[in-house]
Amino acid sequence: MNPAQKVIKKFGGQTALAKLIGKGQSTVQHWTKSGHIPAKWQKDLLDLAKKQGVSLRAEDFIKREPAIVPEVEPEIPKATHWGELQIGDAVLPCYVLEDGRRVFSLKGVVVGLIETEGGQLAEYIKVKNLKPFLSGELTPAENDAIPCLVKFDTGGHAFTKYAQGLPVEQFIDLCRAYSEAAEATDKKDSEINLTNKQRRVAVNANRFLRACSKIGIIALVDEATGYQYDRAIDALQFKLKLYLEEEMRPWEKTFPDELWKEFGRLTNWKGSLHQRPKYWGKLVMELIYDCLDEDVSNWLRENAPSPRGNLSYHRWLSSQYGLKKLVEHIWMVIGMAKTCETMSELREKVAIQFGRQRVQLNLFLPAPTGTVRKAT
Repeated sequence: MNPAQKVIKKFGGQTALAKLIGKGQSTVQHWTKSGHIPAKWQKDLLDLAKKQGVSLRAEDFIKREPAIVPEVEPEIPKATHWGELQIGDAVLPCYVLEDGRRVFSLKGVVVGLIETEGGQLAEYIKVKNLKPFLSGELTPAENDAIPCLVKFDTGGHAFTKYAQGLPVEQFIDLCRAYSEAAEATDKKDSEINLTNKQRRVAVNANRFLRACSKIGIIALVDEATGYQYDRAIDALQFKLKLYLEEEMRPWEKTFPDELWKEFGRLTNWKGSLHQRPKYWGKLVMELIYDCLDEDVSNWLRENAPSPRGNLSYHRWLSSQYGLKKLVEHIWMVIGMAKTCETMSELREKVAIQFGRQRVQLNLFLPAPTGTVRKAT
C-alpha cells in the first residue's frame, strides 16, 4: 500500500473520508491512484484525525524507501598451516584454516584424482553414473556450485591470494563415491556403467582410500602442515611409508625357528614349536615390534587385522626396508636370548637395551597363620 492508501484506510476508506472532508469520492480516489495526498490537505487531515480520534502523524504522508542493507561479504578464513601430502604419485596441497578446517586445494584434487590439468570438479562429478553415490554436500547445483567447497586465503602459500578448497572429509566421500560406483558397475544387470576414464578415476580413488585409512586423513594433514606434531614435518608419514606396504604382502616365512626354540627353552615349553602357546604373541609384540619402532607397532595394532593364521603383522612391512629391519632385530633378540636362562632375564635385557624404564613393585602377602603381630 502507498502512503495515500494507508492514510485513507485510517479514516475508514474512500467513501467515509470523502464524506468527512465534504468532497466527492473521485477526489479521494485520485489520491489513491497517485499515491500522494496534496500538501494543502495534509494539515486538514491531521486536524480531522484529532477530532475523530484517528492515529495519524505527519510522516504518514511521506513514502518511506526501504532501508538498503549492504550485503555483508562472508568472512574468508585464512590458512595458518600449509603442506603437501604425497599419496603414490599424486601430490595434494593441503591447508589447515584458522577455524580448524582441513582442506585440499581444489585444483590439486582435480589433478591428483581426475588426472587432468583443466576443468572444474563439477564437470566430472555431475554425471549420471556418479550421482546416486554422492552426498548432498558434494552434489553440484544447477549453476555447478558444489556446496561444500570453501573459499580461503592461502596466506601467501600459493600463486594466488584466494583459492577454493575441498574439505578433507568430503574428499574421502568423493573417493568412496567413485569406489562404490565401480563396484556397482561390476554387478550383473547394473544400471551403472562407468566409462574407461571414470574407471581410472575409481582406481585412483581406491588408492587414496587405502592410503588414508592407515593413520587417518586428519593426522596426515596435521603432520604435513606441522599443525599437531612436535616432531619434524613429514616424520611419521615418511617413516610409515618407509616401513609399511600399501597392501598386505603375500605370506612368506619371516620368523626363524631359532627364535621359537629360544622362547621354548626360556619358558620351558614342552610342546611342538608349530603349535606355539598364544601368549608368545604378546612376547613378540613386546620384544620385537615395540622395540623395532613404537609408531609402527601402534599402527599395526590399530589398523592391521589381528594376527591369526597367515594374517601376520610382518606381511604389512615393506620388503625393501621394514622387513629388513625386522629380520635384523629378530636375530639380535635371538643372540640376547642365548645368553639368558629365563624369559624374565631376556625381557629385562631387551628393556635395558631399548631404553625401557625399570619399575620395581612390592608384593605384600598375608602373614602365616599364628604369626604374632608386634606392636611398634
